[in-house]
Amino acid sequence: MENTAHQIEYRPRTGSEAMCEALLDEGVEHLFGYPGGAIMPFYDALPEYPLRHVLVRHEQAAAHAADGYARATGRVGVCVATSGPGATNLVTGLATAQMDSVPVVAITGQVGRGAMGKDSFQETNVMGMAMPFTKHCFLVEEPEELYETIRRAFAIARSGRPGPVLVDVPKDVQLATCGGGNWYRRLREAPPPITEPALEAAALLLRNARRPIILAGHGVILSGAERELMLLAERTGAPVVTTLLGISAIPEDHPLYIGWPGMHGAASVNRAIDRADLLFAVGMRFDDRITGDPKRFAPNAKVVHVDIDPSEMGKVIRPTVGITADAKLALRGVLSHLREIPDERFRERARWREEIEESQRPERAREEEASEKFGPIRILRAIKRAAGEEVRLVTDVGQHQMWAARFFEFTRHNSHITSGGLGTMGFALPAAMGVALGCPGEPVWVVAGDGGFQMNLQELATIRDLGLDIKVAIMNNGYLGMVRQWQEFFHDRRYSETPITGPDYEHLARAYGIAGRTVREGDDVEEAVRWAQEQEGCVVLDFHIDPEANVYPMIPAGMSVAEMIEEDDAS
Repeated sequence: MENTAHQIEYRPRTGSEAMCEALLDEGVEHLFGYPGGAIMPFYDALPEYPLRHVLVRHEQAAAHAADGYARATGRVGVCVATSGPGATNLVTGLATAQMDSVPVVAITGQVGRGAMGKDSFQETNVMGMAMPFTKHCFLVEEPEELYETIRRAFAIARSGRPGPVLVDVPKDVQLATCGGGNWYRRLREAPPPITEPALEAAALLLRNARRPIILAGHGVILSGAERELMLLAERTGAPVVTTLLGISAIPEDHPLYIGWPGMHGAASVNRAIDRADLLFAVGMRFDDRITGDPKRFAPNAKVVHVDIDPSEMGKVIRPTVGITADAKLALRGVLSHLREIPDERFRERARWREEIEESQRPERAREEEASEKFGPIRILRAIKRAAGEEVRLVTDVGQHQMWAARFFEFTRHNSHITSGGLGTMGFALPAAMGVALGCPGEPVWVVAGDGGFQMNLQELATIRDLGLDIKVAIMNNGYLGMVRQWQEFFHDRRYSETPITGPDYEHLARAYGIAGRTVREGDDVEEAVRWAQEQEGCVVLDFHIDPEANVYPMIPAGMSVAEMIEEDDAS
């Protein structure tokens, strides 16, 4: 390797010390993990270094916490586990990060080199298992390669389209003394140049469109392109929608923001996309939950697609203009080529926005009516008022996730954190630990269903030990709610294995040494939420909501806007 930067001072050290040195040089402050036999040498070295380790209660939670930390801070999250079951327990969290383009480095112990391939105690083929769910995997078989490999793992995790990287380290490599190696700092690679003709073509399409829509995804947040997104919207007068993971890329109280589309997105937004003549999609991958039947998605629109991953171009929707680039650089390039919009176009776009606004009025009236009753909308609004504009909301997966995305007004950058692509139940509570540690002093709320919450509720002990000020709202309907809803509509209400019981969450919270409270219809929702916000430390609120409350609208899988089920249709 060419020495392109200054050499780090070298001294003889063990592989475990080299691992800690690499983490320090990457600026790591927190790591989440669980010790075991094959990773024990690393844990033996760890106390000598200023690295704050968080002992989770399950390795999957370590991966989710590292994921939440990365999403909230923009830095690489780190998780650690031992071999065998420790490593296998990380996989769901790594797949979650991979689907949502989150930079995570996972370090796993492995049995010693002499025991590998012999079905030794707690040996698993971690490389073979994790490779489909990561950007890259390393098995480090020489101690001299450890420092450089971990540094390289961080570079891969954060470069291009971010994602998780796994480093598997045999126990004897951690114990061995390092000889001389390539102890050099790595320079970050410059992004590839953007072709000017593509930028010009995209700008021309934006200038000429009569009914444009800007569709912003998670890539806008990952690249820090929120300002450029807002400038593009305001200069063109184009309404903005976001994907589920793109929520909070633009403040939801901005006059040009109209909501998010897809299977459970607003009906008015889905219909607007259906009528648009230009879809400017940036930092998103045309997930099937957005498009439905891709052959009938945005049938009247030309498409500009901006994404850093070239494999996404044409994978689902064939773009009129494709730009493979970082979102911020691409938006700046388009803005530089965007000539003044003719007055007539601005007037047409104003009428276009008025049409959308008119279609949203029935939805908003229905929302206001529902917010007066005991239920999800009222609960979410109470949380927003009590926690304030700075709140970061971490949601689990299910009906509550869709309600939060629709009805919790996200006005702060990067304030909505959820599992999108994989849809991982049990994500929210451990992810919130990472958010709270990465953003100390900021209000953090978890919204979860009673099903998903039970998957990682053991992390209440970790939260208690850390003294984290995380508030939890459980939307408790006694069902696996989203599955039950689908059974209602498509399986003649055959509720097969969707009713689910759980503990008394108020007493469970007390058993963990934290405050808890049960809230039922007739109770004062706003007072309960204010009480929780005023308590020190973690609080669990158990909201007993309507067991058969549904999420509307709903587009059946593989269908289009034409088959959308709305609340009026179901009543």
